[in-house]
Amino acid sequence: MEEELQQAQAVYDMLVEYAVTYSFQIAGAIVILLVGWWLSSKIGSVVENLMIGRNIDITLSRFTGGACKLIVLGLVIIIALGNIGISVTPLIAAIGAVGLGAGLAIQGMLANYAAGFTIIITRPFVVGDTIRVRGVAGVVDKVMLPYTILIDEDNVQIQIPNKLIVGEILHNSAEQMLIELEIGVAYSSGVDEVTALIEEAVAKVGGISTEKAPAIGVDNFGDSSINFGVRVWGDTTRHFEIRYALNKAIYDALQKADIQIPFPQREVKML
Repeated sequence: MEEELQQAQAVYDMLVEYAVTYSFQIAGAIVILLVGWWLSSKIGSVVENLMIGRNIDITLSRFTGGACKLIVLGLVIIIALGNIGISVTPLIAAIGAVGLGAGLAIQGMLANYAAGFTIIITRPFVVGDTIRVRGVAGVVDKVMLPYTILIDEDNVQIQIPNKLIVGEILHNSAEQMLIELEIGVAYSSGVDEVTALIEEAVAKVGGISTEKAPAIGVDNFGDSSINFGVRVWGDTTRHFEIRYALNKAIYDALQKADIQIPFPQREVKML
């Protein structure tokens, strides 16, 4: 018990001596950290606002601002530690060794971060674009380093790891999505008349792109019908709403013009 008390007293005396000897250095280190924290936040904000002011992608602007903040903060911590007599060389070596081991253990996560960095730098898409990858489609809501978040028409967030995006076939249709329809009419119908009816019906539906004209025409010839194809561009967040409205408008127009929509029929002869 007495030996333990002596050891505790020795540690206490050492701490007191260290505090007395390096009191000014410790106070200076605290001041350096506080000033450095404030300065790094300011520099990060200035860089981010400067890039946004030059109409640079907001995701890249935030990433660059955050990276600048971390770099400045790291330099400040190194200066503060050196001010109180702590050598940072062994610390950096230890961090490097730990980082190597952690890197081997989390290769998948690092692959996502590397892919996210590639996306932010190359910018194959930006926030607000409509993308389709691996059979999943939606509007880009956030582009983070480890993952990208999409939002579909049902307001469901879809989180995709970035390593599943980079290197894949990516469809980017900006803020709109292609809507494709097929309508079959009887062979006795006039092609020009049906085309004009469909064009008129499509023009009445809202939410369709005014920059990209609808494509309407004969798509193929079925067994019992002439099949017309309709291709229009509409708002991604209203994809199904526009699709259903188009179907109703076209059906009503054909019914009003007494255009027959045939159905498969079979003729059976009794011998």
